[in-house]
Amino acid sequence: MFDFITMGSATLDAFIETDAANIVSVSSVNNKKEFMAYPYGAKIEIDKFDFQTGGGAINTAANFASLGFKTSTVIKIGDEIQSEKIMSSLKHFNIDTSNVIKSKEYKTGFSIILTSFQGDRTVLAHRGANAKLKLDDINFKAIKNSKWLYLAPLNGESTKVLDKVAQFAEENGVNLAINLGTSSIKQGKENLLKTLKTAEIIILNKDEACMLTGIEVRPDTKSKLFSDKIIHPDIIKMLRELNFGKGRITIITDGKNGVYAYDSKKYYQCCEFPAKVLSTLGAGDAFASTFTASLMKTEGDIEKSLKYASVVAASVVEHFGAQSGFISFDEIKDRLKKYPDFKVRICSED
Repeated sequence: MFDFITMGSATLDAFIETDAANIVSVSSVNNKKEFMAYPYGAKIEIDKFDFQTGGGAINTAANFASLGFKTSTVIKIGDEIQSEKIMSSLKHFNIDTSNVIKSKEYKTGFSIILTSFQGDRTVLAHRGANAKLKLDDINFKAIKNSKWLYLAPLNGESTKVLDKVAQFAEENGVNLAINLGTSSIKQGKENLLKTLKTAEIIILNKDEACMLTGIEVRPDTKSKLFSDKIIHPDIIKMLRELNFGKGRITIITDGKNGVYAYDSKKYYQCCEFPAKVLSTLGAGDAFASTFTASLMKTEGDIEKSLKYASVVAASVVEHFGAQSGFISFDEIKDRLKKYPDFKVRICSED
């Protein structure tokens, strides 16, 4: 039996870092976006270059395993030299590989990750075999014998397995945590209801939550839910709309603004844990997987799980790569002791 099985993408990532990247901000009445820009037609010198394995399924599986849990992963990769790198990475983290699907027809997913001087990144992604996962590829017996199934973002044709996989987990008493990606979200909330309603934990970033609910976070509106902290009323609306009843937890991450959670009774707000940011890649996966693992370890303590997840996410952003900076539960506790004022704000629905 596994503690966790992850399902989602696996990629070989090429990290490219150059100080020549410019950050351009574009504002409108209701929105503000930032773009990474390079001089058009120029030849840009690269300061750092590296190859690493990535993808939501591998990133989260590596963290689950690093936290001491028996872990497997359902991924679809090619049968070429890139896939050998991924298999080697899985073995390095002691992740079970019996549920890995190798395809001779499609290539392993590949990403080029452009990192800015601020630590943020833009990703150019080729989905490859990641977009071709089918129900016939999946070992449902393994899922049935797992305590948790963690669904990382799926894309392309792979999104078609969501409903069946989620329904199977529900019918067989397997806890489900889901982090939807934009490919799935583009199907629309109505088409995802079956999947969303079965999940014990739904984790989205703010942009994904806006896309899924159709609710825009208006820059000119504020609501003081706490005496000295603010939860935007539009984020409250999204938390409520994406929560499907007792025992379900909805989480919205908001980058430097921290994270918000809702369990149908209480709202939670957790700020970023102090960190010297080198790269934000993998922070979301680290947060989501640590929260899920901590919730199991603490027997449902949301407050403590948010703290633990924030600490691990902070550790990951201090390193270069989505699978660097993982720490144990003992190390998490040690870091929290150094910041006794790091708190989670809680407010009841009433």
